[in-house]
Amino acid sequence: MPVQHLNPPSLHPPAGQYSHVAVASGNRFAFIAGQVALDQSGQLVGSGDVAAQTRQALANLANLCEELGATPSDIVELRTFVVGSESLDGFRSARTEAFSELFPNGAYPPNTLLVVSGLASDEFKIEISAVVALGSEES
Repeated sequence: MPVQHLNPPSLHPPAGQYSHVAVASGNRFAFIAGQVALDQSGQLVGSGDVAAQTRQALANLANLCEELGATPSDIVELRTFVVGSESLDGFRSARTEAFSELFPNGAYPPNTLLVVSGLASDEFKIEISAVVALGSEES
């Protein structure tokens, strides 16, 4: 499912690795629940390390895309929750590293970044949800 990422000249350039707009055609979308840094066996990856947790959460999203027959380039939107502003640097460095693999063409999905005081467990430092464009029922 092709997704077009846009940064219209009527807006300021994105302040990070995201696009202002994603346009997706088709009639099927997957809404992926927030992913945290749990591995396949349910074990926390990167206790206290927001960068390691970011890499695991993004890997979980990539795995879910694959399960759906999609790729990260089919992600229409991300919503990222980071615990505390002190976690932003670690998040950003891990995102830069992961995005170079997930989005090698530099077309990043829109992302809403929220700094929060906590998540479902005190161990979680980041949670990322996604909307993914899928092919039609016939695909």
